[in-house]
Amino acid sequence: MGAAYFYHLTHRPLEVALPQLLERALANGWRVAVRGRNPGQMSWLDEQLWLRPDDGFLPHGLAGGAQDAAQPVLLTTTSEVPNAAVCLMTVDGAEVSAGEVQAMERTCVLFDGNDPAAVQAARVQWKALTDAGCSAQYWSEESGRWEKKAEK
Repeated sequence: MGAAYFYHLTHRPLEVALPQLLERALANGWRVAVRGRNPGQMSWLDEQLWLRPDDGFLPHGLAGGAQDAAQPVLLTTTSEVPNAAVCLMTVDGAEVSAGEVQAMERTCVLFDGNDPAAVQAARVQWKALTDAGCSAQYWSEESGRWEKKAEK
């Protein structure tokens, strides 16, 4: 049974924090699906991931290609996971169900702490997932580094 990790971004933008989390997931041997709500945002993230990290390569693809199943990291806007991901990362307020959290090794919910609507949406997701019995952790970078602030 997996757990949901909520990442409250306040210092680093998504395009900096996401590659770091993806590298950790890949180091664990996990395939990852990154789910967003907006195809334009996912295309932008695709471009950003080709630029970062500066000293390495982050293998990934944008859903809809012939090689989706082979991608270690697949950016998508749907609930399908054709790359057999065991880690789901959501951005831009994308939905995640309790069943998905429980089926994955890890689910990461990344949200912009400078956007009141994003913070509220994350609170609603936290409550829905924990009320459904999912294990959850809340991580904040308000000090400049990741610190666990809550666990349920």
